[in-house]
Amino acid sequence: MATPTGHTGGDLLVEVLRRHGVDTVFGIVSVHNLPLVEAVDRELRFVPVRHEATAVNAADGYARARGGLGCALTSTGTGAGNAAGSLVESLSAGTSVLHVTGQVDTPYLGSGRGFIHETKDQLGMLTAVSRHAVTLTDPESAGTLLEEAVARALAAPGGPSSVEWPIDLQYATHPLLGPAGSTPAPGAPPEPDALAAAAGLLAAAERPVVWAGGGVADAGPALRTVVELLGAGLLTSNSGRGAVPEDHPLCVGNYATSPGGRALLAEADVLLSIGTHFRSNETADYTLAVPAAHIQVDLDPAAVGRVYPATHGLVADSDAFLTALAAELAALGAAPRAPWPARVRAAREAVREQQRAALGDHTAFPDALRKVLPRRAVIARDVTIASSSWGNRLLEIHDPRDNLFPRGGGIGQGLGMAIGAAAARPGEPTVCIAGDGGLAVHFGELMTLAQEAPWLVLLVFDDGGYGVLRNMQDGLGRARSGVDLTSPDYAAVCGALGLAHTRITDPASVTSALDDAVGLRRPVVVEVDLAAYPPMPAPFTPPVHVPGAPS
Repeated sequence: MATPTGHTGGDLLVEVLRRHGVDTVFGIVSVHNLPLVEAVDRELRFVPVRHEATAVNAADGYARARGGLGCALTSTGTGAGNAAGSLVESLSAGTSVLHVTGQVDTPYLGSGRGFIHETKDQLGMLTAVSRHAVTLTDPESAGTLLEEAVARALAAPGGPSSVEWPIDLQYATHPLLGPAGSTPAPGAPPEPDALAAAAGLLAAAERPVVWAGGGVADAGPALRTVVELLGAGLLTSNSGRGAVPEDHPLCVGNYATSPGGRALLAEADVLLSIGTHFRSNETADYTLAVPAAHIQVDLDPAAVGRVYPATHGLVADSDAFLTALAAELAALGAAPRAPWPARVRAAREAVREQQRAALGDHTAFPDALRKVLPRRAVIARDVTIASSSWGNRLLEIHDPRDNLFPRGGGIGQGLGMAIGAAAARPGEPTVCIAGDGGLAVHFGELMTLAQEAPWLVLLVFDDGGYGVLRNMQDGLGRARSGVDLTSPDYAAVCGALGLAHTRITDPASVTSALDDAVGLRRPVVVEVDLAAYPPMPAPFTPPVHVPGAPS
C-alpha cells in the first residue's frame, strides 16, 4: 500500500508523544505497525528490542527513571500477546505506559478468517492487562482517543493504556492536534476534619512510625518534613524506597519484617501508612503486627483497612495529604519526643548490622556499588537472590526514580527496565542486577545492548540455575526439580557481540571490577561466578509460605 500525501498515523503518534515529553520509543517493527515505526525512527528515537515483552518493560523503566510517560510499539496478535505479561507488571506498578499495537485491516477486523496476525478478541486481552484499552476506528477521532489513552495512563495511580490501531488507518491521512498539551489534574486533597483528627493523633504520639509505599514517589519532600517534625521512624515498602533518601538517620527502610523492624513496630504507639498495599511478602503473609492506632492514606478507597484495620482512613493524594499534614503539625507545635528519635536511629543501625552479618562476603557488592556510583544512578533489579537479599534493602536508594524492580515479581524483566532507564538518563550510569536464570528469559537483549550501546553495567550473578527455588527445595529436603540450568560462556558471548566483559570470583576484586566497569561509560557484562565466590553464611530463601512445610 502506497503512503498517501499528508500526515499518517505515525505523524500523529509522534505529535502526541512530543506533547508529553517522550523522545524514545521501544518496540519491534512489523507489517502491522510500519508507518508508526518509520515516523518515530525519523522524528524521535526508536530502540529495536528483541522481544515485545522487553519493549513494554523498557517503556516502563523509561517512565519510572525520568517520570512521566513511556511508549512501546508492538505488532498485533502474537506480538501483542507477547507484551501482555509486561503490561501486567506496568499495571501492578502503576507505571504510565502507552502501548500501541497494530491491528489487521478494518474490513477483516473480527472476521475470524485467520487473517495474518489476527487473534481472537485482542481488545479483551488488552483490557484484562491494562488500565485502559481502546481500538482506533477512524482517522478523525484518532488524536482524541490517543490523548485520552495518555491521560488515563498518567492519571494517579497510573498504569498502562493499550491502543490497537488497524494498519489501513495507520496509512490514512490524519489531522494533527496542534501545540497544546494536557495539564495533569491536581491530587485529591484530604477531607479537613479527617486531616485534623490525624494530625492531632500524631502530634500527641510519643513513638510514631510512618510506613511509606510506592504512592509516595512524588511526595518525598513533604514526607521528609513530616518525619522530621515527628521524629518518626520511617519504614518503607520496596516500592517506597528513596522518597526520603535512605541515608537519612530516621529512615529505617525496607526492614519491617526484620527482628529490629518488628520490635520498633511493637513499641510504636501510632502508625501512619501512606500509599502502600501491605503486600504479602512485605508483611510476612500478613502476620506482621502493627499498632492498633493506624492512620491509613491511599488514593484507592478499597485499600483503606483491607489488610490492617484503620482507625483513621483517608482517601487522598499522598503529596496533598502530607503537605497539608505538615502545616497542621507545625500549627500544633508538634516536635519529636525524646528518647524516640534515638531509638529509631538505633533500630536503623541494628537492622543493617544484622543483615550484614547474614550476608558475609556478599556485603562487598552493595558497599562497592555505593562507592563507585554517583549518588544519582539507576539501580534496576531483576528477581534474583542478590536483589532479594541486599539489593532491595542494604543497597541505599536516594531517589524513587532510581529504584527499578518488577513489583509484580516476574522474573526476567529487569534488563528491559534497565535498557529503558539508560535511554531515559544517558548522562548517568544504570546498573542492572540479574541472575543467570532471569537473564536467560530475555537473553536476546544482549544484542540490544550491543546495538544501542547505553551506559549500562549488567551485573549477572551466575549460580547455574534458579537459586532461590533451589534453596527452598534443599531447605525442605526435597529433590531438586527444574532449578538447575546450563550457563553460557559469558566471555565468549560478549566477545561475539563486541560487549565488554569481566568476571568476579572473590570479594577482594569486587570494588575494582565495578569501578572499571562504570568508568567505561558503555555496556559491560560483569559476571559473578558464584561457584567460586564465598557463599552467604546461610542460604537465602524467600519469605513465602509453603503449605505443609514446618514453620
